[in-house]
Amino acid sequence: MNYRHQFHAGNFADVLKHAVLLHLLGALQAKEKGLLYLDTHAGRGGYDLTKAAAGTSLAREPEWPHGLGRLLDRADLPPELADYLAAVRAFDFAARTETAAGYTGTVGEGPRFYPGSPWLAAARLRPQDRAVLCERQPEEAAALAAEFAGRRRVSVQTMDGYTAVRATLPPPERRALILIDPPFETGDEWSAILGALADGLARLPGGTFAVWYPLTARARVDVFYRQLLAFRDLPPCYTVELLVGGEDAGLKLWGCGLLVLNPPWGSARPLDALARWLAPVLAQGPGATGGVHWLVSER
Repeated sequence: MNYRHQFHAGNFADVLKHAVLLHLLGALQAKEKGLLYLDTHAGRGGYDLTKAAAGTSLAREPEWPHGLGRLLDRADLPPELADYLAAVRAFDFAARTETAAGYTGTVGEGPRFYPGSPWLAAARLRPQDRAVLCERQPEEAAALAAEFAGRRRVSVQTMDGYTAVRATLPPPERRALILIDPPFETGDEWSAILGALADGLARLPGGTFAVWYPLTARARVDVFYRQLLAFRDLPPCYTVELLVGGEDAGLKLWGCGLLVLNPPWGSARPLDALARWLAPVLAQGPGATGGVHWLVSER
């Protein structure tokens, strides 16, 4: 499949991915020591939802109303989702103010601007933390560099994200959260992910790696799991998945997940509750479900 960030900003997959990202980052920052945030497929950092819905040549049905949009007026959000929604609103408010769009900040008004993982993470950096944002596409990388111009603790690199894992690790901080979030444009994406994980774990055995993946008929996640479990000395890891419909629900993309290696201690329980809460709220068909599944238990 081809999963371009700009066309799906704010959809159910972004809700899960970004809520999990903020939770993992916050859990790692419970320790005072600084860390590196490495984003291997950063995109352009933030997205105008009106442009994303326009597509490249034909109008597209916006996806955010079935993801982010279903959370906007809820008063019963779990803490992780309340934190995520506050971050999204803060970005939208700042972006609207910068473009003089007349934003009033009212809760009932739908968002126009949506933050990608680079902005969500960068907004949470402490003085002792830093971020390296990698994007291979020149146009996207240029937009990303422009957005973060002048940010001392944020470095934008126009390079292949998998190469960045080898080039960046181990960091001086000896602590890192690495987000691997590829567009799945090529048939060898799974192999590239496995190679990056092998390289990354060899260079930083204790690093926390989070890999986003789609759940579709063509995405052979089961094969990926088997190959991953063949790693020697695979560290503790779990998957947190959200299915907005079962395999028979008629959806092209019926769910997504994140594989988390070396997760922060105690992070599985709140993320399991998060995914279970989201499943009925973001359901698009029968069979919606969610939760955490351990591949290698904590020792």
